[in-house]
Amino acid sequence: MKKTEFSDYRTAADVDSIRHSFLDNLYFVQARFPEVASLNDFYLALAWTVRDRLLSNWIDTASTYYRQASRSVCYLSAEYLPGPHLRNAMLALGIEPQIRKAMTALGLNLDEIAAQEPEPGLGNGGLGRLAACYLDSLATLQIPAIGYGIRYEFGIFEQAIRDERQVELADKWLRGGNPWEVPRPEINFEIGFGGTTDHYRDESGRYRVRWHPQRLVKGVAYDTPIPGYRVATVNLLRLWNAQACESFNLDAFNLGDYERAVDEKIASETISKVLYPNDEPMQGKRLRLEQEYFFCSCTIQDIIRLLLQQNSSLELLPEKFAIQLNDTHPAIAVAELMRLLIDVHEMDWDDAWKLVRRSVSYTNHTLLPEALETWPVELFGEILPRHLEILYEINRRFLDRVRMQAPDDVGLLARLSLIDERFGRSVRMAHLASVASHTINGVAKLHSRLLQQRVLKDFHTLDPQRFTNVTNGVTPRRFLILANPTLTGLINDTIGDAWTKDLARLQELEEWAGKSDFQAAWREVKLHNKQLLAQTIRNTSGMEVEATSLLDCQIKRFHEYKRQHLNILHIIGRYLDLKQGLYPDAPARTWLFSGKAAPGYHFAKLIIELIHAVANRVNADPDVRDRMRIAFLPNFNVSSAERIYPAADLSEQISTAGMEASGTGNMKFALNGALTIGTLDGANIEIRQRVGAENFFLFGLTESEVATRRAGNTQPRDHYLNDPQLRAVIDAINDGLFSAGDGNRFRPLVENLLGHDHFFVLEDYSAYRTSQQHVDHVWNDKSKWTRASILNTARCGWFSSDRAIKEYCERIWRVSPVAIKQQSAT
Repeated sequence: MKKTEFSDYRTAADVDSIRHSFLDNLYFVQARFPEVASLNDFYLALAWTVRDRLLSNWIDTASTYYRQASRSVCYLSAEYLPGPHLRNAMLALGIEPQIRKAMTALGLNLDEIAAQEPEPGLGNGGLGRLAACYLDSLATLQIPAIGYGIRYEFGIFEQAIRDERQVELADKWLRGGNPWEVPRPEINFEIGFGGTTDHYRDESGRYRVRWHPQRLVKGVAYDTPIPGYRVATVNLLRLWNAQACESFNLDAFNLGDYERAVDEKIASETISKVLYPNDEPMQGKRLRLEQEYFFCSCTIQDIIRLLLQQNSSLELLPEKFAIQLNDTHPAIAVAELMRLLIDVHEMDWDDAWKLVRRSVSYTNHTLLPEALETWPVELFGEILPRHLEILYEINRRFLDRVRMQAPDDVGLLARLSLIDERFGRSVRMAHLASVASHTINGVAKLHSRLLQQRVLKDFHTLDPQRFTNVTNGVTPRRFLILANPTLTGLINDTIGDAWTKDLARLQELEEWAGKSDFQAAWREVKLHNKQLLAQTIRNTSGMEVEATSLLDCQIKRFHEYKRQHLNILHIIGRYLDLKQGLYPDAPARTWLFSGKAAPGYHFAKLIIELIHAVANRVNADPDVRDRMRIAFLPNFNVSSAERIYPAADLSEQISTAGMEASGTGNMKFALNGALTIGTLDGANIEIRQRVGAENFFLFGLTESEVATRRAGNTQPRDHYLNDPQLRAVIDAINDGLFSAGDGNRFRPLVENLLGHDHFFVLEDYSAYRTSQQHVDHVWNDKSKWTRASILNTARCGWFSSDRAIKEYCERIWRVSPVAIKQQSAT
């Protein structure tokens, strides 16, 4: 049977077919008729309608990959932040105008319907958003790929602000159903934990090991289609849900022990219950390790299943799959792959290890020592006894090779070992990933250099050819075309739309940067976006924001190295100046903060508290109300990002130099025409090089200067004593100006700065203040500011995730595009 014979109206893109399909889904999937249907019913019916059209391409894509046995990328990530699916799918398919007409014909508003979609909070920040960008680009570039992760029942917490403090609430993103996922109950694997191992010789005398897990959990696949932009390719995001192998104990129930009857179900489902449980207590560490192994074991078993499904030999694993570890969270996949090859499929160690080394590559995303995962050996062995044995053997063989290269360097062995012996024995996951991977990459030029010179220096010394750099990128579909339709329209009217799939063509805007008519149109677009954001802020907090003021945004996860407290110290300084009648030329400015602090990160939460305390005083002060406003948009996610990035005038990228691996928010802001004030950190360096130093507000210590200060005997209190304005700012906090006279409320934060200041907030304060004055000067020259804004957009095309994925494909994965032609099903 031809596919078109049974699916015309379910896949056609004309208005009548879409209307027919929508009503069909409303009646026969939602069991509702329009007069009684809720907005959520309409959303679900429309989501099914769009999904039908995605699934048609998905089937064509999967069948093409199967027939051609294409080499595929397997992207392993503990986090994904895809954002709402509906509008992105309509954009990819190019059917938004037809859907809008169909909804209007039914008396419905497409924007109201789309606003009903809950956002999958399956990530903590940049790592998860980057993974989603990369899946978008892989599909758009028609690269065979599967993203693998965890289907968290509760994602990253919802953030609320109560009494100026962050409060964490459960993120119930699945409460209304998820129409985008396809459950695959037939794709499931048993995952073991704990237990014992038997070492024995088999009938042929070969040394063998058998693992007897104490507990088994079942991992079940849930698939989400990932469409490419204006191509027929639809790739796959496969998330694993934890279930009990035997969810109901009938014997216990019959004995009246009703709690024990469901104990296994509760314990098993806990594994995929919540993203990143608090790992301060040991129980949290245990759960987090179980989560990582659970998703890695499911994934590796699935990869082997797919390989054997194609009647391929295990020896062809590297030819069929490129396995990418997105940071250290999936590093345990290395030991699991070895276990399956040698224990289950009875392969020799050396042959198995060669397959691992040819298949696996590793992206490092951090320079922070505390973010390089380690696990106590005792805990690791208790949960994964067989894997600990495999780690020991990997380590033994690796260190034997190191001894051959450097026989007299005992310190080198200790530094390279997978087991850290210094502070109680622990497993170093970054070392495991590094030993096993054929390629190791950082995510910005500075980050990659510091990775090679510091974090993984000894690995680089041993095998420098394994190291490379792939600077991060962002998808222009989500963060320009979807987020900023008015700017997209202006660009299309000016240079055409070829840039949407070749972002480097934004350079064609440069010749328009100095033209007054184009500048005026550019400013109108920016004002429109600021008005939309002002409405969002008004709806969220009731605060009125003047859209014509300079919008200064610091939007990122809260961490001391990201230095939101440097920003708020400057705001306090400006407030004190204005109260004294100083700085008469300062333009009206609105500061916007958004981002979450980890639940157990006391100082980060205290910075959020300080921001709100300062905002409450400043915003209520009639002396400065027309010159200063401070807003905080709670519960930052992809949806709010789509409002913020297009509206921003100034992007705060002020992390301590040498601390931020790359950043991607910096790219999204610049792509939408915001100017950056920042340090020479992460991808800021490359952004400044590309947009031009004159279009970037630079300040602060360099990475090498930070390293020198750390090696010396710095006294941060000296900056407080020698800078009168900084001293006035600190004193105002200590005197309780922003805390109703309570000088102790923020004292821990202040004392930390005066006594330690590990991130050099006080030393960089004066340079930051001077750079902010330069911002004011340029802002007051509207033509100069607008030209710089246009050039930021025009010169940021290189930061597309399409470019980054092409580099991965060419230098690391060795995969090629596979064109998808829509097939007729039979």
